[in-house]
Amino acid sequence: MLPILNRAPGGAMPMVSPGNTLVCLTKASPSCEKGSPGRYYPTGARNYARVVPTDADQGAGLASFAKQRKLRRIHVLQATGDPTSAGQAQTFTRAARELGVRVAGPGGWDPKARNYRRLMEAVESTRPDALLLAGLTEQNGGRLIQEKVAIVGTNDRVALLAPDGFAQQSTITAAGPASRGMFVTTPGRSPDALPRSGRRFVDALRDRVGDRPLELYAPYAGQAAAVLLDAIARAGNERALISEALRRTRVDDGIVGDFSFDASGDTTLRAITVSRAGKEFRAVTEIHPPPSLVAKARR
Repeated sequence: MLPILNRAPGGAMPMVSPGNTLVCLTKASPSCEKGSPGRYYPTGARNYARVVPTDADQGAGLASFAKQRKLRRIHVLQATGDPTSAGQAQTFTRAARELGVRVAGPGGWDPKARNYRRLMEAVESTRPDALLLAGLTEQNGGRLIQEKVAIVGTNDRVALLAPDGFAQQSTITAAGPASRGMFVTTPGRSPDALPRSGRRFVDALRDRVGDRPLELYAPYAGQAAAVLLDAIARAGNERALISEALRRTRVDDGIVGDFSFDASGDTTLRAITVSRAGKEFRAVTEIHPPPSLVAKARR
């Protein structure tokens, strides 16, 4: 989508993402496809921004959390054939090794496999303290979690970690009781930890959705819409001017807090939320990885 809209007639089409965390869209990394991120901006103009931290921040946050939990041996699995999953595995691995955590893998799981018994037997043979799943719950994550618990051990005995691709209610629905106790990270803050403006927004959303769980990215969707509408209001209807206004954005007491965008279009917010699965995911702590560890995770 990015290179197409970057060449749009009349000027590059501005875009703001509430939940896209792939490092390569904005910054270079060894795990990126050749020519990234420049390949996404053929005109040379940057027309993309995001209101959530990247997978490098998330990898550094997950590694920091693992260190806090005194997890010393972590086995990493990634969904095969998926560049995003590979990037998540690599950013975590770099940060974990920087912190002195031993990492096995990454190995891969086939999202189309009927079962993962042999894979989990191989994981179990390494005697890990934890298993990290880099990928999406839609990539047969429910079955993967069930067989992890059945073969490797419960999540209380062998911790189960995953980035935001598993931080959805559908993970709990698909995996059932096997998901209980797993930890997931999401870039940004949980709805209950947001500043005053964010809490008002969340209260209004909850009035709309009723008893249904509120997805963790929902406030970020509101923030993405707000910064784009504000840029349009400041720049008028010329696309190039809107992209420029986005880059100059500074938000005070926004839905997700105070922030701006760096030259690459990344938010200056760095909070990573860790949640634990029960009947739904509930936030248990917030991690703020240092910039030096984030840089190690990316490079």
